Amino acid sequence: MRKNTLLLTMMIVLTATSLAFAQQKSYDLQQLLKEKKLITHGQKIVPLTDSGKKGIAMNGLVWLDGVEFTSGTIEVDLRGKNEFQKSFLGIAFHGVDDVTYDLVYFRPFNFTTEDSVRKIHAVQYTSNPDYTWERLRTERNGIYEKGISPAPLATDWFHARIEVKDTEINVYVNNATTPSLTVTKLNDRKTGKIGIFNEGLDGNFANLVIRK
Repeated sequence: MRKNTLLLTMMIVLTATSLAFAQQKSYDLQQLLKEKKLITHGQKIVPLTDSGKKGIAMNGLVWLDGVEFTSGTIEVDLRGKNEFQKSFLGIAFHGVDDVTYDLVYFRPFNFTTEDSVRKIHAVQYTSNPDYTWERLRTERNGIYEKGISPAPLATDWFHARIEVKDTEINVYVNNATTPSLTVTKLNDRKTGKIGIFNEGLDGNFANLVIRK
């Protein structure tokens, strides 16, 4: 009897582990680029290997071909620039097209600034095209953008973990146990395309992992 119970427990553990791995997928961005599985609009994307990270440098909005995302966790390593108003990078999800999508993005030039106003504009959630950052800052100031503590250096690689639930989004930076940003989703879309976003100077991306 005891042997059977032990065997059943092991089977349950193995099944749970298998399911967990089945719902997690890592994406080699360089390989996707090589296989032409990054949907571009003519923008330049180049392979990048730096600080042990194998990724890409790019600009614009790039969708992952054939990848749909509903809810779960998106993790990625990013690196921007310390150039005022010239470095915006993050992850787009629940995309319909190049106009309609949710977006979590970072402003590295605000990470460690001594300006108290700029400092709280480090990480942002928007729901385009209805809820742009301008509208949210005007109508709901300080809710959909926050500072990061402890803040990475503007020119360093940093790790982002974006948890997307049915109605809530949490954003964690590096090894923080407290989210830098917690917001209520601003639309009723439950699924859609997932992509990489960068505006301004080229942004760097590596180690994309999606857990559903």
